[in-house]
Amino acid sequence: MKPPYKIYERTFKENAVKLSYEKDYCQIPELAKELEIVPSLIRRWRKEFEQFGTGSFPGIGGIKLNGEKKSYKYEKKIYDYNFKENAVNLSYGLDSRQFSKLEKELGISQHLLSKWRKEYKEFGTGSFRGCGNARVHPEKEKVIELEKKLKIAELNYEILKKGGQYLFQDDEMIYKFIEDNEQIYTAKRIAIALGIGEGRYQRWKKRMKNVSKTQRRVLFLKKVIASTFYNAKQRYGSPRISKELENQGIKISKGQVANYMKQLGLRCIRTRRYKVTTDSSHNCYVVPNLLNRQFIVDEPAKVWVSDITYIQTLKGFLYLTIILDLFDRKIIGWHLSTGLSSRETAFPAWSMACKNRKITKELLFHSDRGVQYANKRFTRMLHANKFVRRSMSRKANTIDNVVAESFFKTLKVELIHRINILTRKEMKVEIFEFIENWYNKERLHSTLNYKTIAEFDRLNNVK
Repeated sequence: MKPPYKIYERTFKENAVKLSYEKDYCQIPELAKELEIVPSLIRRWRKEFEQFGTGSFPGIGGIKLNGEKKSYKYEKKIYDYNFKENAVNLSYGLDSRQFSKLEKELGISQHLLSKWRKEYKEFGTGSFRGCGNARVHPEKEKVIELEKKLKIAELNYEILKKGGQYLFQDDEMIYKFIEDNEQIYTAKRIAIALGIGEGRYQRWKKRMKNVSKTQRRVLFLKKVIASTFYNAKQRYGSPRISKELENQGIKISKGQVANYMKQLGLRCIRTRRYKVTTDSSHNCYVVPNLLNRQFIVDEPAKVWVSDITYIQTLKGFLYLTIILDLFDRKIIGWHLSTGLSSRETAFPAWSMACKNRKITKELLFHSDRGVQYANKRFTRMLHANKFVRRSMSRKANTIDNVVAESFFKTLKVELIHRINILTRKEMKVEIFEFIENWYNKERLHSTLNYKTIAEFDRLNNVK
């Protein structure tokens, strides 16, 4: 059997609404319990009062009309941090009578002051942080701040791990990375982590808005190809540029690269003919061609090849002697000299090679029949090492030592033919930069499956 319907007087309803404004909205159930009514009634009466004001409760059969809202002193009031803290501090040490007097003086209810005291006891000075801010005890606040900074640092590290490689490339690559990842991290967070202005990216994005995806990709590829070409100091053609882009995660064929390079007018330096300087007309020590054009080697310090070339300077020639390990194509020994004697060419290059790569097993040393390699002093020095065997190219046959010849071709195409004739001092700097910093570390080698020598050595644990 349903309970009988209860009728509440207008005064009771207005007082219930008045009391509800003195409390937080979440405390309405407590008030309803005190008044012995359900919380939904108070909420409904409040809603009616907010709509109709004093005309909310006309009684049975009456019509709700818009009346003047009473300016009750119980309308919800917001107290600032200082007021709450001062009220709590003043309340400590007071007895029950003084406590009531303080509430009256401050114009607040007993319930509010008790609530503030309870919060202050739990959270201290972190109790009254304002609307929307979580209450945190001051002792934990520093921990939370540090945790927040740690989270940001971890996020920045994650972004840098993914996009750090693009910082040393073209701006287009950075913007493309931001565009691909802004749904994960937001553009602002990525820009902060990479140390670039977000405005630059937004301007680029605005420019690209009316460009189709196909056009954007073509523009992007052309810009990256040009950037790679000039970063390689105009030494790369389409095969190496396509491999370099593949290493960066950009899929593009060699033919596409060649086509875009043609459209951009990019051409790598062409080969020039150079003069053969080997003097094999002598009666010195010669040996047969034991290498026999077997240029693929399965371990380091197993086969070394050597050769000499000339380089023109403003004051005569410089002569470059190199010793190359066939395993990884690294120049392990080299020397620049102004003369062609073995003391100035073969000896210092051999000495450098032995320091850079120790001979612990049998080594085949291959060279041409030049007098620098065939003379008694150099021959005696090599024979003193029990691990070294000799091999020489056949007379007037450059293919027998084609790997060393290929290096000289690369040197002249990628460096010598690109620059003006320099002084000897300037040329020595250029040669050092080319061999040690470019050829041995950064250049992609087709024989090594388009890896750098440094990458190939790491994969094969070569020190």
